[in-house]
Amino acid sequence: MTARPEMYRFHNGEKAKLPFAEIEYEARLKGLRQIMDDAGAQAVVLTSMHNIAYYSGFLYCAFGRPYGLVVTDSDCVTISAGIDAGQPWRRCHGDNITYTDWQRDNFWRAILSVTGDNKVVGYEGDHLTLQQRDKLEDFLKPLTMVDVAPATMRQRLWKSPAEIALIREGARVADVGGYAIREAVKVGVREIDVAMAGRDAMELEIAKSFPDAEYRDTWVWFQSGLNTDGAHNPVTARMLERGDILSLNTFPMISGYYTALERTMFVGEVDEASLRIWEANVAAHEYGMSLLKPGTSCAEVTHAINAFFEERDLLQYRTFGYGHSFGLLSHYYGREAGLELREDIDTILQPGMVISMEPMLTIAQGQPGAGGYREHDILVITEDGNENITGYPYGPEFNVVG
Repeated sequence: MTARPEMYRFHNGEKAKLPFAEIEYEARLKGLRQIMDDAGAQAVVLTSMHNIAYYSGFLYCAFGRPYGLVVTDSDCVTISAGIDAGQPWRRCHGDNITYTDWQRDNFWRAILSVTGDNKVVGYEGDHLTLQQRDKLEDFLKPLTMVDVAPATMRQRLWKSPAEIALIREGARVADVGGYAIREAVKVGVREIDVAMAGRDAMELEIAKSFPDAEYRDTWVWFQSGLNTDGAHNPVTARMLERGDILSLNTFPMISGYYTALERTMFVGEVDEASLRIWEANVAAHEYGMSLLKPGTSCAEVTHAINAFFEERDLLQYRTFGYGHSFGLLSHYYGREAGLELREDIDTILQPGMVISMEPMLTIAQGQPGAGGYREHDILVITEDGNENITGYPYGPEFNVVG
């Protein structure tokens, strides 16, 4: 009977061109190894999509299977499932081990082959499930475990020049999707039709600009009428009507880095009550962007915009924070929670951080100006202020369309 291995190395084909140069990944790993030294960890087992992609370039597709990245003082090894064959090795910086499913828990045996047992092991407390944590303890028999998730999140807050260049391209592609959506808005057209026009335009632009990339997960949320009340409401087949409030949301995905463009729009005309709310939100957006400068805390920015809305008797219509970090981020992975514009975040803005400004007001159905109003730009914090890398115009002058 043919032997069935627990794991093997399937280095099939040549290494692909990764999103960043080798020197970029080595710099990230150097930062991670400093985190390990500070925590006294001899090995780190990363399991989240964002951290595995950040340190190795490989963005996995779980489909019910675990994936990992093991980093020691000398090794960087992705651990992937046999179903993916050689693709994880081709798309990662460093080594790769494929585990088999001939017996349960070969994933942990593969990790053990790199870490060894009885070590101090770092893990991600915000991602590892209780079940997988138990397996880590059973197989690796660590002397102790240390949570490195907060420290890795802090490392990701500062973007390298190469990351900023990629995010800048993402913002440009988001604008391409925005203009395609604007052209597609017509009375009688469905939300889904408009969304597909924006998505197709972005995917074509990404394929043109990044011929060596993998293409996945670029999407659009285009909402109309009542469906604009939530920022993440899915697309429907509702047909657009004259006077409808619209919410344009484009999200290009380039090698795991998502960017965003979000705009309030109206079909054909905007009534007086809606115009008043819209203009107030645009004014808050402009005010908020002016506050994003080094030395200012996320909480200070938040309190200032709160006061702006409160003076206009609009604060009660705010439903979430005013912005967040950008980087390895999607609607199902990643979140640099330490850089969100909320009252409970005291992080000080510093050059090299990338953050959105996105105030939103939601007026309930039946009230004058009903709907959700949201503008969204991406800004890079510089030495003396910020740079807005979003180009698509906001406000009534450009966005009453159809």
